[in-house]
Amino acid sequence: MRAILAAVLLSLLTSNAVSAAPGACDRACLYQVLDRYLAAMLAHEAAQAPFAPGVRFTENNVSLMPGDGVWATITGLGDYDLRFADPHTGGIGFYGVVRESDTASPFALRLKVRNGRITESEIIVARPQEAGVPFVTSTIATLPVLTQTVPVSERSSRDHMIELANGYFATLQRNDGTLHTDFSADCNRREDGFQTTNRKDSTYGDTPKLGCAAQFKLGWYRFDDRLRARRFLVVDEERGLVMTSAFIDHAGTVGDYKLTDGRTASSALFRRPHTYCLLETFKIRNARIEQVEAVFTSVPYRMPSPWGGTPDAP
Repeated sequence: MRAILAAVLLSLLTSNAVSAAPGACDRACLYQVLDRYLAAMLAHEAAQAPFAPGVRFTENNVSLMPGDGVWATITGLGDYDLRFADPHTGGIGFYGVVRESDTASPFALRLKVRNGRITESEIIVARPQEAGVPFVTSTIATLPVLTQTVPVSERSSRDHMIELANGYFATLQRNDGTLHTDFSADCNRREDGFQTTNRKDSTYGDTPKLGCAAQFKLGWYRFDDRLRARRFLVVDEERGLVMTSAFIDHAGTVGDYKLTDGRTASSALFRRPHTYCLLETFKIRNARIEQVEAVFTSVPYRMPSPWGGTPDAP
């Protein structure tokens, strides 16, 4: 938290230079914009953020006016600070923990910057009271794999990074055991602060004990009917990170089903119409996904996106 506050103070001192910078904004410039945003959020003062006129502003898939929602209720930020940037498009990605009264929640933020001004702000807050998952955690440690720079020889092109992320969604949709993307042997996934792969201490059954590829090869996620409104928002080639957005629809019609190893599984959590909206980021090295970081929360079934995205998948 001290590091965040120090960065906030620094950003406030340099705010005039940032807001006046014309044209492209490099990584340092984008991080300064992010720090100004977080400082204004903590101060409950939307006017202190470098918002452009007509900024688009959403929280948990609902269009709001700047300053509403979590901006009005925030009481602090946790220590977790994962940030990355896409100077090519002016995109910023951020994952952290926000405190509101007696609640601490993982949250993800996506910003779009043009000429030093924020034109788009998108937040997903996974509040434990409404996220719709049993494992939301308020204590999140920084994962070195997400902050490391990828050597040039191990990087993928922007298009290939997006292809791998889209392949992940294709693999998840009506998961039948077929992989449409590539994973590293040690790939892990964390959702709302909770690691959902390679958990040898799992009390949620055997599936969380498996790695990313093994879970999908088992066909465990058959109950995920649609991965729709997919968007690919921030591509940080230097860090190997691609931030995406999508909805996971559960029609609620899948009960017992067969895994690829012949065992029977049950989708006990999704026996009614249900939807998650998410901001999910993939770490890519050597053309393979090696880490997944996601924040998601429940929204009304088939809720449309104010941001658009690809048409509904079949």
